[in-house]
Amino acid sequence: MSTSTVSAASAAPKKSDGRRKLTLPWILLIIAGGLALVSLVRVISGADDLTSVGQVSGALQLAVPIGLAGLGGLWAERAGVVNIGLEGMLILGTWFGAWAGYQWGPWTGILVGILGGALGGLLHAIITVTFNVNHIVSGVAINILALGFTQYLSNFTFAEAEGGSSKQSPRIEDIPRINIGGLSEALADLQGKHWFFISDLAGVVGGVITNLSPLTLIALLLIPGTWWVLWRTAFGLRLRSCGENPIAAESLGVNVYKYKYIAVIISGGLAGFGGAFLAITTGIYQEGQTGGRGYIGLAAMIFGNWMPGGTALGAGLFGFIDSLKLRGGAENVHAMLLLIAILLVLVTAWQLYKKKYVQAGVAALFAVLLFLWYAMTDSVPSQFVDAAPYVTTLLVLALSAQRLRMPKADGMPYRKGQGK
Repeated sequence: MSTSTVSAASAAPKKSDGRRKLTLPWILLIIAGGLALVSLVRVISGADDLTSVGQVSGALQLAVPIGLAGLGGLWAERAGVVNIGLEGMLILGTWFGAWAGYQWGPWTGILVGILGGALGGLLHAIITVTFNVNHIVSGVAINILALGFTQYLSNFTFAEAEGGSSKQSPRIEDIPRINIGGLSEALADLQGKHWFFISDLAGVVGGVITNLSPLTLIALLLIPGTWWVLWRTAFGLRLRSCGENPIAAESLGVNVYKYKYIAVIISGGLAGFGGAFLAITTGIYQEGQTGGRGYIGLAAMIFGNWMPGGTALGAGLFGFIDSLKLRGGAENVHAMLLLIAILLVLVTAWQLYKKKYVQAGVAALFAVLLFLWYAMTDSVPSQFVDAAPYVTTLLVLALSAQRLRMPKADGMPYRKGQGK
């Protein structure tokens, strides 16, 4: 065996930045540790709804549109196109999904919603790839255009339909939900006993299999599907090469424009799916329904370091916080102060171990402040509860910024023929 082969073999378990990859046992151990920590906070605070079946089920439903928007952003940015227009594509998905859904059924609504988002992606690709306009400017313009366009369409479609108005659609038929008979009830009973860890595990598993929409299952399957296509196929390798070094890709015969177009259209379609999911599962389209989920999906993608699994974890976190706001409100968010304080203590210990004393001091200071806030209050102001998902977005981005590695050519201008 040659020296180069030995070196490659020894380097295989590590990432390009020298860190070792997380294996499945380690991932499961981290998840179990996180659940144990949440269970401890639940026991101390008495906020038993933190890991209830309803809480987890609601968090999963709220996470899906965010996760689909994040996956859409991942496809575009892996090809080198920044997609700030995800919010607008979500809006197009909600409107077109509702428009088709109330007339021809929810499954048709989903397909038309995907098509609506994909049209937004096509527009973004034309502006950024063909005409080389700044990606941020194009994305913001699409967000504004989508909002105004759907408001205009609602005036002579929903407003004239029975049960609709200029700001909302008629009711849409929902897709039948999935429940595993017997098991769902048993897990709900076990969760209701409020035992340490065991009840929390039952609540999480029960929340995943209770009142589950087939659309949620499809969205979950898109996560490994995206990973497989982008990291295990020749098509995915060519697409990612366009986001890393389009000039080198073109010199090797890759049609960079084609792959960028495909990626951004798929990006819009995924965001459109997220928007249609939002309209179909809630049973109605309402103006302003997306509520900034496109931007939060972009934050989830960045938190996940432009990887499908990390994006899903980020979407789950934001969905969980959003669900806390809706269920139990001030009490649940108050308990989260204790959880964040404990996490900051762990961050302090880790930074001390790495001899990063300034970062450790900052983390320790915020941990003390949060402990004091939790100890001196019984709840948090309602305004803070409403802002919790957006505050979480800012905190997550601030804490994860140092470990991020975006595609090298992401957002950079490219002209056909540069590689010749």
